[in-house]
Amino acid sequence: MKATTMTSSDEKDIDEVSGVDTTGHEWDGIKELNNPLPRWWLILFYVTVFWSVVYWVFMPSWPGISGHLKGTRNHSERENVELALDELQAFRAENAQRLLSARSLSDIEQDPQLLQFAMASGASAFGDNCATCHGVGGGGFRGYPNLNDDVWLWGGTLDDIKQTIRYGIRSEHPEARMSIMPAFGEQGILSNAQISDMVHYVEHLAGRDADMEAVARIEPVYQAQCSACHGASGVGDRAQGAPNLTDAEWLFGDDRAAIRDTIYYARNAVMPHWNERLDEPTIAALSVYVHTLGGGE
Repeated sequence: MKATTMTSSDEKDIDEVSGVDTTGHEWDGIKELNNPLPRWWLILFYVTVFWSVVYWVFMPSWPGISGHLKGTRNHSERENVELALDELQAFRAENAQRLLSARSLSDIEQDPQLLQFAMASGASAFGDNCATCHGVGGGGFRGYPNLNDDVWLWGGTLDDIKQTIRYGIRSEHPEARMSIMPAFGEQGILSNAQISDMVHYVEHLAGRDADMEAVARIEPVYQAQCSACHGASGVGDRAQGAPNLTDAEWLFGDDRAAIRDTIYYARNAVMPHWNERLDEPTIAALSVYVHTLGGGE
């Protein structure tokens, strides 16, 4: 019987370093080893294949001519989302009613769930409607009030804040907060010299260095023209939205040029009324949020 000779094509190519067969593929002197796949990887692969078949049976899977295979569970994420939204709306409606029925801020603060709901809803409404003017954190900008301090032209109680948000300031709503400062220079009520003296008087009220001769000259004019709103001593009047001139808070700037412009041209800024855009629960939540920014009373 004649022996069979193994040809060179039947010989295995063994890697000298690892002792593992190669596939015969070689690139730039690098040979590909013919290592078998790890057992754990094969097991995991077969499990995933089996799981996919089970998934096709129970869950929505392959598209069809009309619709798709719904699976034996008849599962629908769309229906689940709609159900979750319905539950969310019911939760919001319940808490909104509780928020509207709360008699005071203390009632809200004593209910952690209600307070959390008010803060979350108020923060969302503030970001969507108020942050453009008052800043993301309510810090305000020049000409836009800082809501983090305790300076409130129209009062800082929860009810005061609600009314301000609901009807606005100098807006077109008939119940808006309303006060008009005359443009003393533009309307010719005071001369340029009197306005310059009045700048010194305002700085004197604020405890800053001022020309006392100018203060003495303009004192009678202040009492005749300004004290009805700002008070004889300059402490302001919340009922009229008249600022306190004796503190260090300056909405439109505290340099002399800014003060002069305020007296000459007046500052009658407008805040829109929100009662037509926001519903009452949102206004209530927004009021709570603004109140808790730091300066509520």
